[in-house]
Amino acid sequence: MAELGAHLTAAPAAGDRPSIFEAVAQDSLMGAVKPALQHLAKVLAESNPARYGFLWRRFDEIYILLDLLLQQQYLSRCSASFSENFYGLKRVAIGDSKQQLLASAGLPKKQHWKSLLLLVLVPYLKGKLEKLVSSLREEDEYSIHPPSSSWKRFYRAFLAAYPFVNMAWEGWFLIQQLCYILGEAQHHSPMLRLAGVRLVRLTADDIQALEKKFAVAAPSQPHSIKTQVLSALKKTLGGIAFSLSTGLSVSVFFLQFLDWWYSSENQETIKSLTALPTPPPPVHLDHEADSALLPKLKTMCPLCHKIRANATVLSTSGYVFCYRCVYNYVKTHQRCPVTGYATELQHLVKLYSPES
Repeated sequence: MAELGAHLTAAPAAGDRPSIFEAVAQDSLMGAVKPALQHLAKVLAESNPARYGFLWRRFDEIYILLDLLLQQQYLSRCSASFSENFYGLKRVAIGDSKQQLLASAGLPKKQHWKSLLLLVLVPYLKGKLEKLVSSLREEDEYSIHPPSSSWKRFYRAFLAAYPFVNMAWEGWFLIQQLCYILGEAQHHSPMLRLAGVRLVRLTADDIQALEKKFAVAAPSQPHSIKTQVLSALKKTLGGIAFSLSTGLSVSVFFLQFLDWWYSSENQETIKSLTALPTPPPPVHLDHEADSALLPKLKTMCPLCHKIRANATVLSTSGYVFCYRCVYNYVKTHQRCPVTGYATELQHLVKLYSPES
């Protein structure tokens, strides 16, 4: 049985067809990049909202522009997406009876633009749809609508149908992968079929051609001002894309580690590793003449032994008092009435309840 499984998932010895592991691995690579960058944008936005808040608010739009630039760079220079090139794969047009072109030659224009559209736009629209569904579910649970609202009936029907549509979408990809494993399909993903391309391994000639292409010096400057501006703009965008791709290539294993670290299956392990013991309550002050005794009822103030008014907590100890009582005590004694911890007026924190 194991030999049969190895036969199904391994590529032919003399063929250029990648195995299902290589195909799925390059898909999961780009799936790990976006959550990692999104986490980075969230950390920056929380550290300095005024300066980096836009990164979090407009993350989807910023990411699709960077992804568009990155994928355009790789499709035009390597005939592959970033993740496909990272795993040593390239795209070739389907039905081309002639000898396969080298990766450095790029894809035909039709397949190039189809590939770029499906690589960038489809994940963006799918992510937006998932956010829309999530927001509609929250709105349906917590907001109030008229019983006969046509809009309510519409999005209720949309929310009811979305799980089945999503299941059909994922099932389409699963069936395509099974057909690829069994050798009944040339593509492991329907997106490749829609783009009119298939994945093959890079050959030694491809690698040599790519190395020569990257090593070729820039041509002499054109004399036309318009051509110079367009050339400078193209070089700038190419430099940004090259820097982005280089940075992603260097940090790809770190991104995959972040994806594993923040995965739902790993959360229990993280909690067990990072769980800290519950801190003990503050040590009670020895019963002196001016020390406060804790009342039996938790809603009573330890100082006046009445129901608390304007509940205020001491951040140094965690005990709660009436504001007037604790203010006067701390102002006079500069310590917590219960624990004796050194306390100042700035350590008083007003507590607010939903009723107030």
